[in-house]
Amino acid sequence: MKPISTVFLRVAVVCLGIAVAVVGWVLLRETPNSGDLAIVLAGIFLAAVPFYIALYHTLKLLKYIDRNEAFSRTSVKALRNIRYCAMVITVIYGMTLPFIVFVADTDDAPGFAVLGMVAVLAAAVIATFAAVLERLLRDALAIKSENELTV
Repeated sequence: MKPISTVFLRVAVVCLGIAVAVVGWVLLRETPNSGDLAIVLAGIFLAAVPFYIALYHTLKLLKYIDRNEAFSRTSVKALRNIRYCAMVITVIYGMTLPFIVFVADTDDAPGFAVLGMVAVLAAAVIATFAAVLERLLRDALAIKSENELTV
């Protein structure tokens, strides 16, 4: 596989990381720090840590794909780390969801509550997808090692 085929994905991952950093900076500067909203902001910034760890492991996985090492234990480990990070993000956003709903109710902004629910759902979907890919890759590695032993 040619490395150019993953360039688009690398650029997308880097742009996503930059966009989250810019949004976090804007939120920090423009949002008043009042009680429940401060808890929501703390949850968002706390979830940024596993998010960037997951982006790092995504870039590592793309590097393995470029090196034709997609079917290796390191790829399985990268997918496992991505899954764990997505699960942590789901838990963090799930714990801040009641505060998000409360803030949205007091500010009469139902879209804010829906946005919080979408974040929880998106992180859960990514965790599930990474788990499915991890299992498929692990099974493919088992088949590959069996074939290498029989030949």
